[in-house]
Amino acid sequence: MSRRLDVVSGTSPSGPRDASPPSLDDKPREECGVMAVSGIEGAAELAFLGLYALQHRGQEAAGMVAFDDEANARVHKGLGLVADVFDSEALSRLTGSTALGHVRYSTAGGGGARNAQPIVVRYAEGELAVAHNGNLTNAHDLRTWLVKEGAIFQGTNDSEVVVHLVARSRHESVDLQIDDALTHLEGAFSMVLAVGETLYAVRDRRGFRPLVLGRKDKGYVVASETCALDILGAEYVRDIEPGEVLKIRGSRMRRLRPLPPAEKHSPCIFELVYFARPDSRLWGVSVDRARRAFGRRLAEEHPVPADCVIAVPDSANSAALGYAEASGIPYELGLLRNHYIGRTFIKPSQADRDFGARIKYNPVREVLDGKRVVVVDDSLVRGTTSRSLVKFMKEAGAAEVHLRIASPPVKSPCFYGIDMPSREELIGSSLSVDEIAAELGVDSLGYLSLEGMETAVEEAGPFCNACFSGEYPAPLVDVEKGFVPGNVGAHC
Repeated sequence: MSRRLDVVSGTSPSGPRDASPPSLDDKPREECGVMAVSGIEGAAELAFLGLYALQHRGQEAAGMVAFDDEANARVHKGLGLVADVFDSEALSRLTGSTALGHVRYSTAGGGGARNAQPIVVRYAEGELAVAHNGNLTNAHDLRTWLVKEGAIFQGTNDSEVVVHLVARSRHESVDLQIDDALTHLEGAFSMVLAVGETLYAVRDRRGFRPLVLGRKDKGYVVASETCALDILGAEYVRDIEPGEVLKIRGSRMRRLRPLPPAEKHSPCIFELVYFARPDSRLWGVSVDRARRAFGRRLAEEHPVPADCVIAVPDSANSAALGYAEASGIPYELGLLRNHYIGRTFIKPSQADRDFGARIKYNPVREVLDGKRVVVVDDSLVRGTTSRSLVKFMKEAGAAEVHLRIASPPVKSPCFYGIDMPSREELIGSSLSVDEIAAELGVDSLGYLSLEGMETAVEEAGPFCNACFSGEYPAPLVDVEKGFVPGNVGAHC
């Protein structure tokens, strides 16, 4: 049963992030991406390509473990992008037909190399590896109990809790040990585990985060999104179902006992709004087509006379196309994005509050000069980037700027695997639409309604919409006990 809680997220992660590019806008950060290959020689090379396709899901760290025919684990991971962490020499050492990989952006567990995944340990049954996307909402509770029982933790991410639960299980078989560990978990987890060459794939019973199954040659591929299958030329088989537990070894796959069913499934609608790549399919829905549907509905709900429609690139491109299609207003390329920012040694002055947006976006004056412009963005979180973009467009000669957001106001923090600001920092939680419009300096502002958003993709619902509604479908065990996420014990 869903619940509404007036909760405030904690501080931002305290660990080092010096290998990641600085935050240059106010978008929420994606949590992580997972990738696994079983039964295919040179599995690490395939997993590398899959992680490359999933790079948008995490840019802080990347890692991989490969198992050879004798079930020996070879691990390589580090801070930075996939192409920076892995080179040909590193991949040549990751031999075997089973590989498990991860890209990471820390949510509440802290940054740094010690929290890079996969987590790999040796326990009674052999080498155990875990890669996790999502947040366990009872991680601190479990960690406190495990520490009292004598467990020693090396990092601060919640995925390490799973390792200890498996290792401490009293069951004799690995299958039952993993089953035992999973019964303790609450919250969001799309996870791949490996013990030697045996791979396990599991999705939490509400299905917050995506996880798909593919087939290539005689082996299997598991990934966070279908775009990772596409780059490998793997056949999409199906989504792994909420609560499903799969055991894969080489060309053989079977279902293990599923997790107890939830009252309803709750896939994260923000995946369709912003996080997933537009060329992926999630829960049977094309991400690109979903975003176009959001844009069309937005045009119906918030029409305005204008000369052109432009997107805040790149995540709002599809929604802007949908808005233009439904409104009949021409779509133009009015903002261009610099994709090659990386890190910069130049520090902005205190007076240049527009620095982040200035080096990331640039208006096309010939498109904007003298025009009434509809600017479509996928979401509005703090509003800092939007304020700068409106200023840039008016400096470029835009006569009017009408901002349209292809999702409802973000009012609540996420505890299921998205790095969102605290409630106080969310502009939609404290200001009315008119007040936000005045704050941003736009001529008008319109948000897609919650009903309109969910109706546009109703074939894939119902969804988790907690960041918009404040209705949290899974218990927030740690929060209810007074633990503030951002301290020791939360994920990715």
